[in-house]
Amino acid sequence: MNRGLVFLILLAFLLAAVALGLFTGGMQLPPGEIARALFRPGSDGIAGTLVWELRLPRIFMAGMVGSALAVCGVVFQAILRNPLAEPYTLGVSGGGSLGAVIAILLGISGLPMVLICFAGCCLSIGVVLGAASLKGFSNSMLILAGIIMSFLFSSVVMFIFAVASSREVHSSILWLMGSLSAPPAGSVKMLLMILPVMLSLLFFARDLNLLSLGDEPSYHLGLDAKRTKTYLLLGASLITGVCVALSGIIAFIGLVVPHAVRGMTGADHHSLVPCSMLAGGGFLILSDTLSQVIIRPLELPVGVITGMVGGLFFVIYLLKARPAEVS
Repeated sequence: MNRGLVFLILLAFLLAAVALGLFTGGMQLPPGEIARALFRPGSDGIAGTLVWELRLPRIFMAGMVGSALAVCGVVFQAILRNPLAEPYTLGVSGGGSLGAVIAILLGISGLPMVLICFAGCCLSIGVVLGAASLKGFSNSMLILAGIIMSFLFSSVVMFIFAVASSREVHSSILWLMGSLSAPPAGSVKMLLMILPVMLSLLFFARDLNLLSLGDEPSYHLGLDAKRTKTYLLLGASLITGVCVALSGIIAFIGLVVPHAVRGMTGADHHSLVPCSMLAGGGFLILSDTLSQVIIRPLELPVGVITGMVGGLFFVIYLLKARPAEVS
């Protein structure tokens, strides 16, 4: 399929998801009231509050987090040359989970909790990248170190669950499922801070093409593989850490979206990176909207929706893939 056409289709998909999220949600209002409130930013009343203080910030957060996880998935799959790599491969989710559970156990919420969670993410990133640097950032060392840190942090979280009260365990599990229902104060500003890093990944499309060939071929083609991998891994991990700190662990986006988009655009990262950002943002906005309406007035964690869709996608993918593609 023509890459420009794919970009336009995904852009239309993103805009349609935004419109659906704006006019549909946990609370039903007539579309006319929502439209009037949308064109009157300072308007009072339920519709004005709902649109400008609740739905638009939530849609923006979902779009940013979805785009970030998708593009980080593209980066990790290219660097590690592993189709099953995702933003959580380096143990970022494990460190963030430990930080969040400790904050919940101590009764800390809001922005301080986000900072503690992000500190856990940074701890995991630092240990994994530090260990991998001793082996020249080899892919096997990166993956192995990430798996070890994930198991280590998960074991500590399980220990905390074993000694914590049922209420604290329930709150922690809900956070671990991923949710956009109650973004902490300052979340929009934090997402805007990582936006330049996300956009900078667009300029590394050629480098990602070379890295996907392997370290030695990329070196012979004039790329400093070690330095480039260090920047990309650090940047993508920090982006993922911010997303985990703000929204919990939202599964499968960084794994499913790059696969789906690659099937439409091919493996060239000049088109794969921007198209994955559009698809990831639209997919998470749509998933978050579904999480609000499926059992209205209750709300599902959005990670439940993305997990179900992601699992179904890979079942279909494995059934349709040729043996060479699966191996």
